[in-house]
Amino acid sequence: MSTITIALVQMNSGMEAEANLAEIELRAAEAREAGARYVLTPEMSIVFAENREGLRERARAWENNPAITRLAEVARANQLYLHIGSLAIALEDGRFANRSVLFDPHGEVVATYDKIHLFDADLPGINAYRESATYAGGDRAVVVDTDHFKLGFSICYDMRFAGLYRALAQAGAQVIAVPAAFTVPTGEAHWHVLLRARAIETGCFVLAAAQGGHHANGRSTYGHSLVVAPWGEVIAEAKGDLPGLVVANLDLDAVAAARQRVPALANWREFSLAELPGQGNLR
Repeated sequence: MSTITIALVQMNSGMEAEANLAEIELRAAEAREAGARYVLTPEMSIVFAENREGLRERARAWENNPAITRLAEVARANQLYLHIGSLAIALEDGRFANRSVLFDPHGEVVATYDKIHLFDADLPGINAYRESATYAGGDRAVVVDTDHFKLGFSICYDMRFAGLYRALAQAGAQVIAVPAAFTVPTGEAHWHVLLRARAIETGCFVLAAAQGGHHANGRSTYGHSLVVAPWGEVIAEAKGDLPGLVVANLDLDAVAAARQRVPALANWREFSLAELPGQGNLR
């Protein structure tokens, strides 16, 4: 079957896991009623805390994690692939993994991915922001076979690194997930253009489930969860930042069609970089 129905959950996650888990459970049931076979939630779906102190109080280790147990049951009860965009996992060194988790329709964990690219920056007018002080970056890109398509993993800030997406597509990904919690200013400036670019470059469907609205941790996020087709057109979008469900049908034949029309993946070549001396003033 070349066409598959998927759903994105747009959330306004708070700092308490119980309310966020209940929201996911509700939306998964709605998605199943709409015919979806795959459901994606945003980055930091389970606990959206702003700093290490908030995470230390609420985030749990991977083993015997009660959220994982409950989400497995949600996937099993609704007979669908449930892709938790990410949750914070407590690590032994006191930091956290920003981890994406895919459950199959039997409730089994079939793949995990730890966010590779971390936002470390010196921002004008405010203190330096060091995501690496709280999170440990991953070092492994992930592509997994589902019953419906080959799925590539990424999380939020990863979308600014085109090389990751090319690697996922070259490994066979037809669909790439981009769960996110984009700020409002960067969302207004870059959200649509970056996601459309990643779809066009790879010839993949790009699925971006987003956080939206003002959160209990004090942050505001952009929303506008969207689905981008391999040719770059937005085929479904949440209009604004309110919580809800975005449902779309993916025609997987469009992946091969886009790559045939513009065979950029096949035409890629390795190259060296020549650093030439300056030529002085031109006269």
